[in-house]
Amino acid sequence: MTPRTRQFFELVLDNLVWFMLIFVLAVFSALVPNYFQLGIFANIIEASSVLGVMSIGLALVIIAGHMDLSVESVAALSAMAVGILFCSAGIGMGFTLSPEWLMVPVSLLIALAVGGLIGLLNGFLIVKVKMNAFIITLASYIWVRGIVLAVSGGRSAQDLAPAIRWFGIQRLIGLPLTAWIAIFCFIVFSVMMAKTPFGRHLTMIGGNETATFRAGIPVQRNLIIAFVMAGAIAGLAGWLLAIRTSGATANLGVGLLFNAFAAVVIGGVSLKGGVGALPGVYAGVLLLSSINTAINLMGLPANFTQVIHGFLVLAAVLLDTFKQKLRQRLA
Repeated sequence: MTPRTRQFFELVLDNLVWFMLIFVLAVFSALVPNYFQLGIFANIIEASSVLGVMSIGLALVIIAGHMDLSVESVAALSAMAVGILFCSAGIGMGFTLSPEWLMVPVSLLIALAVGGLIGLLNGFLIVKVKMNAFIITLASYIWVRGIVLAVSGGRSAQDLAPAIRWFGIQRLIGLPLTAWIAIFCFIVFSVMMAKTPFGRHLTMIGGNETATFRAGIPVQRNLIIAFVMAGAIAGLAGWLLAIRTSGATANLGVGLLFNAFAAVVIGGVSLKGGVGALPGVYAGVLLLSSINTAINLMGLPANFTQVIHGFLVLAAVLLDTFKQKLRQRLA
């Protein structure tokens, strides 16, 4: 095999999810009435904003060779914190600041801080205490959701302060600001992973943690930062959830973890760590959102969504195994 042929196959393998996305859009456009419209594509991007942001943090940790199952509950707790403080109905306390626009950055910082603190606790227990990442983050998934239920008492916070809700309804060039925030996050973290020493070190750690440590790279510090970032990004996802729904409920965000996990795996991030890129993850998010939109337009039961997502994850895992074997042959 010539070097040019090998480069072509590696390019296809690295961007396979984009080909899948184009194929799915083409098929649905041909088969589903009213699917091929700019408004539908805008809805697909809009619907993927919260899931996309949450997938970023999950992807960072998986690329570094670990797992974080707590992101869904962290997002719910962050949303509930914002809801309780800045909603005026239900369990909301209706805090206000002057000038009103200050509530936007303050509420965002609160959501980021809640997520970052839980990420720091996860990272400390996993990296410093040497506890299993799966068990620790599963425990966090449970106890954080328990806090959400305890503080809310099963009730909801409603009527978010208008200055914050403004972000959930404003649009720019046909897309809501929440979608632009998700796109901006993907661009920033994609550049970080590809162009900064920290991003390259995370990928190296996921590929071979021992070799990375022997190369003099601070493995523990980088891993803790990755968990803190995953928590903070989940907090941002919770903030977006709150402003999109103008409040928070006890079951807010239920099911997002599995969809985020599906998007990350479909997007080409290897579960073994060390392989994956965030643009591919965004393609995975758009792919799931495209399928959901098509199912809605066809009027199929919502249960079909879970069935298709499950088969997509299974197919992605099998494809990941196939790609690794193919890459070994190309090497």
